[in-house]
Amino acid sequence: MSMTQLPLAQLKKNMAPYEKINTKSSVLQLINTLGPLILLWYAAYLSLSVSYWLTLPIAIVASGFVVRTFIIFHDCGHQSFFKSRKLNDIVGTITGVITLCPYHQWKNSHAIHHATSSNLDKRGTGDMWVLTVEEYTEASTWTRLAYRIYRNPWVMFGLGPIYTFLISYRFNIKTAKRKEKMNTYVTNISIVVLYALLSWAIGWQAFLLVQAPIFFVSGMLGIWLFYVQHQFEDSYFEHDEEWSYINAAVEGSSYYKLPKVLQWITGNIGFHHVHHLSPKVPNYNLEKAHEATPLLQKATTITVSSSLQSLKFRLWDENTKTFLTFKQVRPLLSKRVAVTKPIPTPVVSTERK
Repeated sequence: MSMTQLPLAQLKKNMAPYEKINTKSSVLQLINTLGPLILLWYAAYLSLSVSYWLTLPIAIVASGFVVRTFIIFHDCGHQSFFKSRKLNDIVGTITGVITLCPYHQWKNSHAIHHATSSNLDKRGTGDMWVLTVEEYTEASTWTRLAYRIYRNPWVMFGLGPIYTFLISYRFNIKTAKRKEKMNTYVTNISIVVLYALLSWAIGWQAFLLVQAPIFFVSGMLGIWLFYVQHQFEDSYFEHDEEWSYINAAVEGSSYYKLPKVLQWITGNIGFHHVHHLSPKVPNYNLEKAHEATPLLQKATTITVSSSLQSLKFRLWDENTKTFLTFKQVRPLLSKRVAVTKPIPTPVVSTERK
């Protein structure tokens, strides 16, 4: 049975038992995430007196717990971590300070991402820049250049964390409501105060030596997880009239099969197809929902090794329904340039011989 043959209502009904929030599990997750993060951060600081080569691996492990903190932040944004909306908002704001993400700003844009994921007519909010082959070949030279720079792995995963978490999230969009704006201001001020206190306590040099690698690695991992779970070869993209929520969830989001340790660190976000089908399922129930629903097990499965192939996927081909590389599209671009190149008008002489 295909995805489209099973009614959405039935699949959603199947998810209902897993949408139940277990407060004890949520509290335990806060403890086993924030506790180790604080201890590892302190251990990284202490290791500075021994060797920075000891500090770096500790910082890398700590960055994993920042990613896990982001998953808690993420669940709070979906109101799936605690039963109380107020408690979700409080914990979401606090974990947003740790992950450098303003809670309400991110929550609103992420809600749009869920509502429009894989919809070719509603791109641009809470997602990554994706062009179709046709759009790319018809774009101006500057647009194509900008797109190639954006999709370059060194830019996306090198400069991406700096731009996204340090710059972009510090500002509100013009249409943001007062609640969202105030939350961004509170988050920004809290980050400045927290970083100032830590710099005062241990010295700004030591603070940067510890925090910089934690920030960069966790930011890079966060962008990678978001990228790879929607950018795989046989993904799903359709125009609005053909777009389906269930297909976008199960066919447009991958099952990222990670080793158990990485699955735990990333808060089961690898079961992204389950999450997109039902955002109300807490992260600790995603695997259970996947295992109990045979249809969900048919989602595209990628592994750590196979996911690296996604780095070469650049443009969505509406004809083949697959991602293509820039190299594969080059002949089409050359053909278009040849067709659109002006043909010189022959000069007819009127001079009498």
